[in-house]
Formats: sequence, C-alpha cells, structure tokens
Amino acid sequence: MYINPEKSCWPQLCTRPAFDYSSLEGLVAPILEDIQRDGDTALRKYAAQFDKVQLDALQVTEEEFNAAAANVPAALKEAITQAAANIRLFHEAQQETIQQIYTMPGVLCWRKSVGISDVGLYIPGGTAPLFSTLLMLGIPAQIAGCRNIVLCTPSNAEGKINEAVLFTAHLLGLKNVFKLGGVQAIGAMAYGTASVPRVSKIFGPGNQYVTAAKQMVNRQGTAIDMPAGPSELAVYADETAVPAFVASDLLSQAEHGVDSQVMLVASSEKIALAVQEEVNKQLQDLPRKELAAMALTHSRYVVMESIDTSFDFLNEYAAEHLIIASDAALELSEKVINAGSIFLGNYSPESAGDYASGTNHTLPTNGYAKAYSGVSVDSFVKKITFQQLSKEGLALIGNTVELMAAAEGLEAHRNAVAIRRKG
Repeated sequence: MYINPEKSCWPQLCTRPAFDYSSLEGLVAPILEDIQRDGDTALRKYAAQFDKVQLDALQVTEEEFNAAAANVPAALKEAITQAAANIRLFHEAQQETIQQIYTMPGVLCWRKSVGISDVGLYIPGGTAPLFSTLLMLGIPAQIAGCRNIVLCTPSNAEGKINEAVLFTAHLLGLKNVFKLGGVQAIGAMAYGTASVPRVSKIFGPGNQYVTAAKQMVNRQGTAIDMPAGPSELAVYADETAVPAFVASDLLSQAEHGVDSQVMLVASSEKIALAVQEEVNKQLQDLPRKELAAMALTHSRYVVMESIDTSFDFLNEYAAEHLIIASDAALELSEKVINAGSIFLGNYSPESAGDYASGTNHTLPTNGYAKAYSGVSVDSFVKKITFQQLSKEGLALIGNTVELMAAAEGLEAHRNAVAIRRKG
C-alpha cells in the first residue's frame, strides 16, 4: 500500500505489466508469410497445428448457425438480445448529420461519414469466448454502413465454434464467419485467401501472438482498431464508497488474466484496508481465483487524501476503465481528462459496460487513453470532406489562394486558380 506517494514515484506506480511484442515477430512473421503465399492451404495447416482441428470447410454454414441457436439457453438468448438493443440504441446516436457550411459566399464545404467497405472482426475462443465483444464490434460496424464484415473465431478440436458466439453472429446477420483463430486469422483477413475476403481494417482482442500479428500487418498497410494491452481498471473510493462493491469491481477485472492490472485510489487508509479485506474474502469464492490472484500481485493500493492530487494521479494513469465510487461521482468526473470509460457511483459496476449498458467495451489500455478513444461508430467510418465553389466564390477567395501559393513557391497551385479567374 502506498500512502500519499510523491509525484516522482507516479511513473513507477503507473507502470503496467510489460510485454515485448517485438520478441514474437520471429515466430509470427513466418506464419504470416505462409498465409500470404499459400492461402487456404496454410490456414488449414495452422488450424491443425494450433487448434488441433482438421478443417474441410473454413466458413460456417447455415446449418451450423441454426444448430448453435437451438442449443443456446433461452435466458442467455434473451440477455444477448437485450444487450444488443442497448448497444445499438447508444451507437445509433453517434451518427452524424451532414452540415453544409458557407465559409464565404459561393464557397460551400461539408463533411460526410462513409463506412469502411471491408472490415474484419476477431473474437477469441479459449476459456472466455467473448461473444459480448462481437456485439461491441459488429453493431457499430453495421450502423457505420460497412458493406462486408468478416468474422474470424477459432473452433475446438471437433470443428465447432462456441454456440453463444455463433448465436450472436446469427442475431446480427453476419454471414462471412470463419473457423480461424490466432495469427492465422489475422493473416487471412489482412491478405485475403480463396475463402476469406481481404479487409481494410481489423478489430478485436487476442493473446500476445494475435497482438503481434495485428501490429505487423498494420505496418504492412492494414489498419487496426488501436494499440492493445492487458485489460485494466482504476477505482477512486472515498468515505461514501461501499468496500464490498469496490472489491467486487477490482476482482472482476483481475479475473481477465494474469497480466490484468487493477488500481485502487482511496481517500483514506481505512477505506483501502476495508477494500483489501473484502478482496481477500471474495477472492476465495472465484472459479478463476488463481488467475485473479496472480493479477493482484502487480496491482496497486494507493491512499491519497487530497481529491485534486488523486485525480491528477488518475489522469496520469489514464485507465481503460475508471470507477468513481462516491456519492459525488458526477461532480468528481469533471476532473477526469484521461480514461477510456467512466462508471459513476456505487451502482455502476464496470461489468455493466462490459456487457449491456450500451457503451462500448473495446477501450484503450496501457495509458493510450491519453490520446485514443474507445471503439465507436467513428472507428468504422472514414470522414470525407467536400467543397463546391461557384465562379463568384472563386473570385472572392482566389486572391487569398494565389498569394499563399506564391509565398510557398508552388506556382502550379497558384495557376490552377489564376487560369479560372481569367476565364
């Protein structure tokens, strides 16, 4: 526990569990090269090697969608459908109306959002198949108007994809779904094969190999959603916080994986100790307690008695998720300038945003919240600007353009205006 740490110590306290992705490039690069060269043949080879499955067909069939939907419990279907409705409602409000502006008479300018035509979504399998992330990516992609949405997610050794993931894809109406995981999924979407369409931008979480592959194809020209790192949560708790609630939030993030990080900033040592006691108590009942316990070894309990200093520190940390556990949460949130998503008050658990409140859970980690936003409809569009000048408009603005072009020594630029003004 750290009590009123000096500002000189903050960088060390804000350090995340580090992983050098460049060290994996020697392993990832040959796989990507194989896929670029051999396409589907390479995909089948790596599915057999890494997922222990022999795949005749890479794409999910309508029969497989229907079988999965039949096996998902009705209560879970209802929950996914409710979450989808909330996420859709929130993201639909992000659509922009075109505003045409006359910057001067005869000079009309506007901007239009156009969906990225081809996007790829990656949803991991393993111990936590993230069908919730499919909602968070698929829905804004559809609202943005992306024409071709490709989904890759790994199958098990029997060639079956998690049924909740398939139900969610079917609910969204996604057809291009492929039984591919890991590096091979990223390579397939980045380069395209006979079966898998090539995309322009790839979204979605994954392990360190997936992250390394995304970074590598990004350098080769395929856009990615954002720099990714382990999941993280910071909580500010004052005397009005409920320690049991705060502990449950810290553990909900810690159970993501051994490299997750949680940070508690408490207004007094009494609160910090009460939360710590609750964490130790609740940890014992978690099925993933070993994972959570390892994550807690590099997490922090910090006591800061000054509110302003607390939020200066939290802004320096720039958490992916920030909970303000206080009756004054809304007022205190005005002090936040760096965070991926903020949860206000004692009844706003981070889990609500992870699943169903409506906001997006694909958020910047590792301090990138200082400069990056979470995924939104904007992530799936390009914004194209337009201008239309009348003859009179060019006459009004022409001298300004000519003078500036001449001053920069760009005679052809100047002439493109001058020749029209003479006409």
